[in-house]
Order: sequence, then C-alpha cells, then structure tokens
Amino acid sequence: MRLDELLDELQVRIDAVRGTRDRVHSLLEAVVSVGRELDLAQVLRRIVEAAALLVDADYGALGVIGPDGRTLSQFLTVGLDEEAIAEIGPLPAGHGLLGEVIHHPEPLRLTDLGAHSSSYGFPPHHPPMRTFLGVPIRVRDEVFGNLYLTDKRGGFDFDTEDETVISTLSVAAGVAIDNARLYEGSQRQQRWLKANAEITESLLSGSSRSAVLELIALRAQEITGARIADISMPVPGAEGLFVEFAAGADSKARQGLVVPFAGTLSGTAHRTGQPVTVVHASDDDRYPADSQTQGGLGPAVAVPLGTAGGESRGVLLLARPAGEPAFGENELEPLVAFAGQAAIALELAERRRDAEQIALLEERDRIARDLHDLAIQRLFATGMTLQSAARLVEHEGAAERVSRAVEDLDETIKIIRSTIFGLRTKDRESGPGLRARAARAVGEAATNLGHPPRLSMEGLLDTDVPSEVADHAMAALGELLSNAARHAGATRVAVALKAGPGEIVLTVSDNGRGIPAQGRRSGLRNLDDRARSLGGSFTVDTPAEGGSRLVWRAPLPTGS
Repeated sequence: MRLDELLDELQVRIDAVRGTRDRVHSLLEAVVSVGRELDLAQVLRRIVEAAALLVDADYGALGVIGPDGRTLSQFLTVGLDEEAIAEIGPLPAGHGLLGEVIHHPEPLRLTDLGAHSSSYGFPPHHPPMRTFLGVPIRVRDEVFGNLYLTDKRGGFDFDTEDETVISTLSVAAGVAIDNARLYEGSQRQQRWLKANAEITESLLSGSSRSAVLELIALRAQEITGARIADISMPVPGAEGLFVEFAAGADSKARQGLVVPFAGTLSGTAHRTGQPVTVVHASDDDRYPADSQTQGGLGPAVAVPLGTAGGESRGVLLLARPAGEPAFGENELEPLVAFAGQAAIALELAERRRDAEQIALLEERDRIARDLHDLAIQRLFATGMTLQSAARLVEHEGAAERVSRAVEDLDETIKIIRSTIFGLRTKDRESGPGLRARAARAVGEAATNLGHPPRLSMEGLLDTDVPSEVADHAMAALGELLSNAARHAGATRVAVALKAGPGEIVLTVSDNGRGIPAQGRRSGLRNLDDRARSLGGSFTVDTPAEGGSRLVWRAPLPTGS
C-alpha cells in the first residue's frame, strides 16, 4: 500500500511537470506567434487571444490607453460575439476596476471582482464575471495598455502561476508592439512622402485649386484610415469656416457647411494654429457645436494648414470610426508636416491664380489700347472724311445716306468706348462672389438664431449667376434667415443654394412652428415679387415632420 501511495504521488508530480512543460511550450508558441506579426492591429488581437488561451479564461480584453493617460482609446475583446458586444453598448472608457490598473500599473488578481472598492458593476446585458486578472503592458518605459482576463474555466481562481505567465507574455507583447509601431511608422512616413510628391506634381502640372484640395483630403484620409476628411477655409468677415471639400461618409451633407469658430474642433485649430485631438469626437463636451463629427465617430484630429497672423489659412479635419486607435504623437508629427506642405501647395495655387488674373487684366488693357489707338482713330478719321464728302454731294438722297453713315460710325465709336471702359473696370469693381457672400450671411445669422445654420452650396455660383440675380438671391436669403430667427423658434435651420442648368434655387428649411395661417405676410410677398420680377417663383411647404420649407427660384441666362 505504501508503494501504491508513492507511485500515485509520483504520477501526480509527473502530470504537474507535464502540465508545466505544456504551459511553457504554449507560452513560447504564443510569444513566437505574437512576435511574427508586423501589423499593429493583428499584434494586439494575437496578444489578447494568446493571453485568454494560456490561463483558460472565458473572457479576455486588451485596453489601449489614450493620449491623456487616464482613459482607454481602444478596447479589444475575446469571448464575446458581435451581437453580445452590440447589446452591451459603448465600450469601456477605463473607469472603475479597469481604471484601477491604469492608475496603478501593477498586476491585480481578484477572487471576486464585484467585491473590489473600485468596481462599478456591469451594464445591462453584460455577462456575469467573478475572477479577475489584470496585467499592464509596457512598451519601453511607457505603459501602452492593460490585459484584462476574467472567469478561469472550471470555476478556479487565477493563481500565482497564471499571473507569472501573463506577466511574461506582456513583456513579449511590449516588444512585439514596439516593433509593429516602428514598422508602421516607417511605412506611414513613406506614404506621407509619396503623397507630398503627388500633390507637388499635381500642382506643377497645372491642376486647379479644387483638384489640389481634393487630393490633399483623399490622401490624408487614406493614410490615416479616417472615416471622414474635411478641408475648411475661413470666410472673410464671418466668425466661421466654410467646408470647401468633404470626403468620406455623408460628404454631401458636410460640404458647404459653415462651421463656427467657437465650440468646434476645426474652429479651435484655426484660432490657436495648433493641432487639436479628441478620443471620442461624437460625445466630447468641449466641442458642443461641432456638427461635422456627429454620428458614431471616434478619434479625431484637426490640423491647421499653415498659419498667418496666429490663425491658419485653413483646417484639415480627420475622424476615425468609434473604437479605432486615437491619433498619437507618432502620427501627429508627419500629419502636421503634410499639412504644412499642403498649405504651401494651396498658396502656390492661389499665387498662380493671381498671376493668371493679372495676365488676363493686362491682356484686357492691351485690347483696350488697341481698340482706342487703332479702331477708334480709324473710324473717327473715316467719319471726318465722310462728313467732308457729304458737303460735296449734290444729290439730296446720297447726302442723307452719307450723313446716316457718319451717325452710325459715331454710335459704333460710343459702343467701342463703353466696351473699353468695361474691360478696364469690370474686375476692379467686382466684389466677393455669391458663394462667399452666402457663407458670410449664414455665418452672421448664427448670432440671431442661437445656433449655426447648415449651409450647402452646389454649382458654379460665382460664374453662372449674373450680379443682378445674385443680389436678389442674397436679399431673399437675408429675409428668409431673418424670418426664421424672429418667428420660427427653430433649433435647426438648413440653407441650400444651387446653381443648376438654367436656374438658381435657394431653399431654407427649419424644424420650427411653421408658417401661421393668419399673420403678416409682407415679407413673403416681397420674396414672391422678387422671384416673379426675374421670371421665377417662390413656394412655401410644410413637411410631414413639421417646420417649414421655403423655396425661391430664378432663371439663369441661356448657356449658364
């Protein structure tokens, strides 16, 4: 019997040694598996999967600490399917027990996580969890994130050996993360350099300013993995930025928006001349007026495009989907350099446009001089000759015809002189285009409305719309915005200005009280009279969801 007991004890020890051997082999395989990857997202996924497998945990997670050092910017899970994650709701931000490991980056092992003083409990639809093991992951001297493991299979508690295994894995994980970040940084740098070269080449090949803007936004979106990319420019005389180009999700809804300086990411970057980052763009309380970043967006950054007098010449806004990594220092440096290069490209495009304008004006001056020095002088000399000849003509009918020819020449001279005057004064007397005037009017209306209206503009507003029609459209816009501020009581106002084939359409809609059946309508009659005087129309609709929709139309000259 004693021999049997010794043999049983020997078997237990052999099984323990085999278990330790198998665990060491599993740990080595996990280290090799994690170190084999160079894509950072794949490295993080492999780490959390290997950690849960090594300690037989039902659930595992890896939380990446955000730039502020206090909250989580990314949270990867194992053990929960997509449906369960969706039912739970927003991913943890790093408060409660998860924050305990952030604030005190040391291994934490608990028998009952609900009994810990920092535990907040679980949100609805969250599976119950009892045992807990948390271990920080360090990359060089920086705490990159934390591994969280819960519910060891079989109902056992996590022991010292589990803690040792996960701590060893975290060291290997830190090395793998560092390698992946270095590789990713070098690849990103190459893409930025290639994008800068492409923009410069596009500019030198004669591309338009709008084409350069589009290229800047698309390349920035592609390299950073952003869901949206907007380029906003300051509106002269208004407290806001105009979204000149938008790319990504819902780009049509954002393009043409007037973004106020106060309470927005882009406005803050423009005013300070410094990049501004957020971890959760959709619900950041510091930027309540930022309608650009609503709708499930996560990390975002606004980068100024050069500076002039402390303020930027424009702003590049990028935002990733919720749950994606935040914009860190390793990304900001090349992004700021790219924005500076883009600002130089835009300035060169503006200088080239100015040079082309000067060349056009010089050509007009030359044409005017030629018309004056050659055509008018010759016509005047011909008229003098005909006047002299008329005195020598004895036939009364012939003399009358010569006199009429002289009068026709005088009229021709007057027409040519007015043409010369028009060539020399057209550009000097032209004011801001309709697009800039509309953006300024909408920006100024924010003060009376209490919120910035949404503005969208389409078509060749500055070239296809004659000045007379543009003046009427601006008067109609001012009247409609004034009515919305005084009578509608709306919390949302949208303005759409479109120059289409043969007509210009101005639409102002709101979610207010609508147009009362009884009340003063002098302003609306004036709008209708303006439209009819141009051959257009003015209509007032009440949408099914409430509010009002006012549409002012006017025809454009044929060929516009």
